[in-house]
Amino acid sequence: MVDDGFWLSGGFSGEGGGLGNSDGGGTGGDGGLGNNDGGGTGGDGGFVEGGIASVVAGCSTHPLDLIKVRMQLQGENHVPNPNPQVLRPAFAFNSLAMAQETLHIPAPAPPRVGPISVGINIFQSEGASALFSGISATVLRQTLYSTTRMGLYEVFKQKWSDPDSGKFPLGRKITAGLLAGGIGAAVGNPADVAMVRMQADGRLPISQRRNYKGVVDAITQMSKQEGITSLWRGSTLTVNRAMIVTASQLASYDQIKEAILDHGVMNDGLGTHVTASFAAGFVASVASNPIDVIKTRVMNMKVEPGMAPQYTGALDCALKTVRAEGPLALYKGFIPTISRQGPFTVVLFVTLEQVRKILKEF
Repeated sequence: MVDDGFWLSGGFSGEGGGLGNSDGGGTGGDGGLGNNDGGGTGGDGGFVEGGIASVVAGCSTHPLDLIKVRMQLQGENHVPNPNPQVLRPAFAFNSLAMAQETLHIPAPAPPRVGPISVGINIFQSEGASALFSGISATVLRQTLYSTTRMGLYEVFKQKWSDPDSGKFPLGRKITAGLLAGGIGAAVGNPADVAMVRMQADGRLPISQRRNYKGVVDAITQMSKQEGITSLWRGSTLTVNRAMIVTASQLASYDQIKEAILDHGVMNDGLGTHVTASFAAGFVASVASNPIDVIKTRVMNMKVEPGMAPQYTGALDCALKTVRAEGPLALYKGFIPTISRQGPFTVVLFVTLEQVRKILKEF
């Protein structure tokens, strides 16, 4: 961020975006995500069920997502010092010797802290309520982004499943996830930018904070001060991340769940859903974390009129991050991402099943 803002998703991963996809669903014949032969209601019901489950999961894991965003912004201002400290020898008798023996000492890198320390620091310095900063943006983001992608995935699944066996081949799962995730991210990007900025605001000096009153105020101020296009800042990264997260998570969840059921490791129930969810979350986290870090920093970037932006684009952000902080900087916030995605997917799937049962009664 550093001001705040980046899409995340994210979050303790990040969906993002959490990765809460629409698969928590039914136990179809092939063990998939609510397939035609044993899953959710499909059609419009997929949008409603997925939206409700995503909002519940997103709100319950919001503090983890906030910590992830703060960790991804660590070290962002630490760039190579153009004026390093100059140390001269204690006894320099002439300018030639001085020039030859001058030592340039680079500024030390700031210490990095883990998710627990970040959370404690936020609690102590900003109060408990700060852990829920930007939750209104999370609700809007899940309503727009996750509802769209989960509903579209169910639509694609219905149309592309084999009419005879009811199977949904892996290749089609990945394609459906890519399309659904990309469309959903484009729809939800304004809320994603607002969420990142609101989550990151507390780490700034008081004089530099934006102090948005809520997601509507954040979107309104961004539109007035930075132009309507600022609402889609980092949208390319957001779309790319959402496509990777949705495809990797949904496809891996489906495949892992099918393997568990086919080999008789566990029966189709909560244990199977939890195991497949955590495994899918890990796969999606590994694939999406570098894009998530870059996205967060681009979204959080503050652009002043007449001033050159901190980053000219995603590639520039990635190069500057790696040069200043090393390649592992692209995996900042990885532990929070994993920590969030596990609970997120479990809450998502359990909620989704309950919502489906309730809706079927009407």
